Amino acid sequence: MTAAQRRGRKIMMTPGELDEFLTGQRTCRVATVSADGAPHVSALWFLWDGRALWLYSVVRSRRWADLRRDPRVAIAVDTGEEYAELRGAELSGTVEVVGEVPRSGGLCAELDAVETLFARKYFGLDSLPHDGRRSASVRHTT
Repeated sequence: MTAAQRRGRKIMMTPGELDEFLTGQRTCRVATVSADGAPHVSALWFLWDGRALWLYSVVRSRRWADLRRDPRVAIAVDTGEEYAELRGAELSGTVEVVGEVPRSGGLCAELDAVETLFARKYFGLDSLPHDGRRSASVRHTT
């Protein structure tokens, strides 16, 4: 779910603008809930596929431990240096793990297109490298 904007429709992105914005950006900030209830925020690469935001996380991270225990997240994607240039989107809700954990690259039809897009966007490759030890895919749907 995207957060409602308080300053009204004049600054709110249209669905097409939001889609273009999320597709073009590379880094988001993911807020999770720690075991003691404190928020934890970390920067992470992401992929927007037009329907869902995908995260590819190291499984030995605090973020991953938080997500496995409590799937609630708030995700901010923003850009701009000067005040008049600021743009952003906030997504909140829950995430779900998709595929094996950790990812070894085993067949997962739901991840085929996502991992190919992720590999091209961030690594200039046609397939995402997997080592079977460190990573997992999570999907946040809006």
